[in-house]
Amino acid sequence: MPFQSGFEHILREREAMAPYTWLRLGGEAEYFAEPASVEELAQLVQRCHQEDLPVRLLGAGSNVLIRSEGVKGLVIHLSAGRFCDVLAQDGQLSVGGGAKLSHLISAAVREGLAGLEPLVGIPGTVGGALHGNATCHGTDIGHCTQAATVLTHSGELVERSCGDLLFAYRESSLDELAILEARFELERADPLELTKRMQKLWIVNKAAQPLRDQRSAMIFKDPGGVSAASLIDQAGLHGTRVGGVELSDRNANYVVVGANAVSRDVLELIEYLREGILQRLGVELETAVDIW
Repeated sequence: MPFQSGFEHILREREAMAPYTWLRLGGEAEYFAEPASVEELAQLVQRCHQEDLPVRLLGAGSNVLIRSEGVKGLVIHLSAGRFCDVLAQDGQLSVGGGAKLSHLISAAVREGLAGLEPLVGIPGTVGGALHGNATCHGTDIGHCTQAATVLTHSGELVERSCGDLLFAYRESSLDELAILEARFELERADPLELTKRMQKLWIVNKAAQPLRDQRSAMIFKDPGGVSAASLIDQAGLHGTRVGGVELSDRNANYVVVGANAVSRDVLELIEYLREGILQRLGVELETAVDIW
C-alpha cells in the first residue's frame, strides 16, 4: 500500500517550506500534511512509524531554519482549529499545542489569571514554548503547567501529569513528537491590573528584539548567568555579517535576513560566532534556532 493511501486529502508532496518559517528560507518538504483531527494525526504518524519515514512537527516556525536541500520525510503542521483551542474554566486554562503563545497569554489576562504575562512578546506556539520551557523575566511556562496530552513518535496518545513533568532552563521533559494539549493552573488577579502589566512587559520585551517587519530569529540560548547577546558584544562580534544575513543592531543574539539571503549564510554566521566566542571567551554556546 502506498504511503499516501487514505491521506490524499491532507497530504501534499514537495511543499515549499520557506513560507512557513519566520526566516523565509529553505527548500521543500518531501511530504507535508495538515491533519484536521487528533485521530487523523495519530493514524498518519502510525503510518510513518510503520514505513520508517522521518516525521517532524512544525509550529509557528519562529525558531526554525530549513536547509536549502529541504526536509526528508514528513512535516506535520498543526494549523486546524482542533489543535488551537483555548478554554478557560475554574481558574484553569486548557490549550491546544498549536495555539499561539500570545493567544494563551491574552486569554489568561482577560480571565484574570496571572502567571504567564511575563512571557508576552515571545513568538511561537504553546507546544513549542512547553518543549523549550519558554522563559522571560525570571518566569517560565513550566511553573504553572499541570498536565499535558502528547503524541509519541509511534503515534500513541499519552497523558502526562504534573508529577511526570520536568522543567529546567530552556528545556523540558516534553520531548515527544507533539504536544496536543496542555493545562495550566494560574493565580486569580484583577484583569485590569494584569492588562497594564502585560502592556508594560510587552514594550520592554519588544524593545530588545528586531523590528516587527524584519525576518529574524534568536540564534543562541543564554548559557546561564549572562546573555548570549552580551557574549557576542564582549567578543567584538556585534555587527557581523555573512552574505545576506547580519546581526540585529537591537540585539546581537538575533540574526536578520536580507532579501538575497540563503540558509547557508545563516549556518555560516552561526558557526563563525560559535567558534569566535569559544576561542575568545572560552564559552561554548548552544543554538536556540532549530536547524532542519
